[in-house]
Amino acid sequence: MANASGLRSPTTPRSEVSSPRPKFDSELLKAYMKKLLSSTLGSSVWPEPKDRDRVKSWMKEIGDRVKDRMLEIQPKGFKYIVLTQVNENLGQGGRADMVCHWEDTDTVAQEIYANDSLICICIALAIRTF
Repeated sequence: MANASGLRSPTTPRSEVSSPRPKFDSELLKAYMKKLLSSTLGSSVWPEPKDRDRVKSWMKEIGDRVKDRMLEIQPKGFKYIVLTQVNENLGQGGRADMVCHWEDTDTVAQEIYANDSLICICIALAIRTF
């Protein structure tokens, strides 16, 4: 089908064309993240000001374990980014949204855990390398 400029449009939209590159299994990672957050933070409470280093250690542990799991799922061909945030729960709620719009093989997995004391948001991106 030619448009006004005389160029032809592709017959199949790009989003429907399957890529020969392997995809990262984000559903497998999401299930892991859900279990990890609840087991790591399940009985945790927001620490007093003198113990705030515990929050840093939770974020580091969660980030490292998610990255390690990503490497187990797909050890080569992707770059990984893991963002972890832990905040005090003061009744404000929490929400995280992240979408990949680069290539069809790039994926994102996100999980939110909340209890009466804290909210944790973990976002993991798998970006295909060449």
